Amino acid sequence: MKYRILLFALLFLVGKNGLSQIPTLSDKSQISLLTCAAGDELYYAFGHSAFRVQDSALGIDVVYNYGTFDFNRPNFYLNFVKGKMIYSLSRRSFNRFLFDYEMEKRWVKEQILDLTLPEKNKLLAFFENNYLPENRDYLYDPLLNNCSSITGNILLEQFGDAIVFNDSHLENRFTFRQLVRQNLEINSWASFGIDVAFGSVVDRKATLQEHMFLPYYAMNQLKNTTKSGKPLVERERTVLDYNEHTKNGFFPLSPLFWFTLLLLFTLIVTYLDYKHKARSKWLDFSLFLITGLIGTFLLLLWVAADHTSTPKNFNMLWAFPLNLIVAFIFVFQSQPPKWFFKYLQIALALLGILVLLWIFKVQIFSPVLIPLLLTLAVRYGYILKFSKP
Repeated sequence: MKYRILLFALLFLVGKNGLSQIPTLSDKSQISLLTCAAGDELYYAFGHSAFRVQDSALGIDVVYNYGTFDFNRPNFYLNFVKGKMIYSLSRRSFNRFLFDYEMEKRWVKEQILDLTLPEKNKLLAFFENNYLPENRDYLYDPLLNNCSSITGNILLEQFGDAIVFNDSHLENRFTFRQLVRQNLEINSWASFGIDVAFGSVVDRKATLQEHMFLPYYAMNQLKNTTKSGKPLVERERTVLDYNEHTKNGFFPLSPLFWFTLLLLFTLIVTYLDYKHKARSKWLDFSLFLITGLIGTFLLLLWVAADHTSTPKNFNMLWAFPLNLIVAFIFVFQSQPPKWFFKYLQIALALLGILVLLWIFKVQIFSPVLIPLLLTLAVRYGYILKFSKP
């Protein structure tokens, strides 16, 4: 018996291509969901979910982790931008998995699932089949198909209509944008960048199961899930007990600080231009160039990438792609062409349309954007007056 236990443990811990023969779990086995606290880095900011399979009779204690990615994969960053990010299912010992969270002082909570022995063996067989080299990779989607949302998908796939997600614990249904913002400091570059990249498609309310793309919501959802009319979670325990990481931003490094500074700087330059009846071409070139570059990138995310969260992005009303071309008119022409007057009117009108879309909640924009919008409005207005034929 000892040799059998050692063999199964060895196959689980060091096997590279999965088990040659999947063991049959004993009555002492347990399958649980691990939920890990959010960390300091952006890719840790939303927490993490993983499945644990343990059987003291067989010496098995492993974690199946659907949140594994490889920086060394060919074209990693290009695929990330294109929305073709590949994640993988990994399998490692529970102790090795836990070590990272101990080092980072992030809490880990465990929910042991109330499953029959045949159901446990069915889940184990599913995980092991998923772990085969030809099956372990999947197309990652940060909102619809990640390590946490997969939790609900697996339960429904394995147990069908026996699984019922109840919603009594949710006081409100949130949009995807609201859910993401709950995990980020609003006045941070990460939050601002995500808000700008997201299109209006994320401003719809997420379904009950879609809330589970966030690990904390998945954990709370399991508490309010039944299988065949009985609670799915048999019991819960805290594996690592640490406080939640606090996020204290430094205001002088925040986007709101720099955009406010840009607004004040633009107001001063515009006032001096007005007094001297001049136009600071370098400032106009910079504003048109930067907004044009951002707009072009957002347009590519919309039409040339596979992201489900970036289409219909009305941030392009202020980050207008054509600004990239217009920017060079300031460099190579002493006098702007006649059509430029109409172009500025359109640019100002687009800012007005953006405000209306915001008011009517067609798309929700980052509040940090306000000083930048005012900067563009002030400068567009002055150039319009200065360039008026």
